[in-house]
Amino acid sequence: MQPVSLVGIRWSGLAHEHGAMTSAPTAVPLPSPGSPAHATGIAPGLRLAGISKSFGRQKVLNGLDLSAYPGRVYGLLGLNGAGKSTAFNIALGLLRPDAGRVEIQGSPFTRRSLARVGASINGPALFPQLSARRNLLVHCRLIGTSPETIDPLLERVGLASAGRKRAGTFSTGMKVRLSLAMALLTDPEVLILDEPQNGLDPQGIIELRDLVRALADEGRTVVVSSHQLGEIARMSDDIGVLATGRLVYEGPLTDFAADDERAMEKAFLAAVTAGGHRMETEARA
Repeated sequence: MQPVSLVGIRWSGLAHEHGAMTSAPTAVPLPSPGSPAHATGIAPGLRLAGISKSFGRQKVLNGLDLSAYPGRVYGLLGLNGAGKSTAFNIALGLLRPDAGRVEIQGSPFTRRSLARVGASINGPALFPQLSARRNLLVHCRLIGTSPETIDPLLERVGLASAGRKRAGTFSTGMKVRLSLAMALLTDPEVLILDEPQNGLDPQGIIELRDLVRALADEGRTVVVSSHQLGEIARMSDDIGVLATGRLVYEGPLTDFAADDERAMEKAFLAAVTAGGHRMETEARA
């Protein structure tokens, strides 16, 4: 049996412990969706401030500052081992930072904050012997959400016809869709997705992109990590490039590169290379 991540169950259980929301939150629309959100004075939906984290002698994050805003898709880019998953785990309270703080919707992170956050990281948190619908039912009971949300969510993520199939028989792409449905059960204000395109066919990638854009347009803060630069270019409003433990670029996608994969590749490689050179210079100073 393939190992299954329990991340989704862990944060769901914590949210339930402190009273997860069971009704849809009030979205905060941007006055101008095409402009940088910070220019409107709206608080970030997710903020990491001065986050540092080491494992033994290896410093993974070094004073990371990240701000993602309501109504926008934030694409987090970085080479393998750059610290994207570590940053997400800290944002969800699954790892304790050595320094720095996390804020959700402008407030310091507490366990109660998890009631406002949906996440899909480290693989789908599912029970392979249960159907898609029963997997969602288990999560509904854990977090106090009405089971009436299940069928509309299965429809929204493209699993309406597979609700009675055992999750263990699902393709990788179908498991990704089920994981996304789990993340959306509480109708969260902040959504964190780690490599959600993995395992999806081209049609699935397009459908995921449209869904992510729709979720942001409803006023949510959506943070997505990916190695697919072209897809990030099509999906994101803002991006952050993580290298050497900190962001070497954060801001509107339009200021970083043109809206095509080749331009993104060139800008990304230039950013991470410059970040590496800066780290070497600081180490010698």
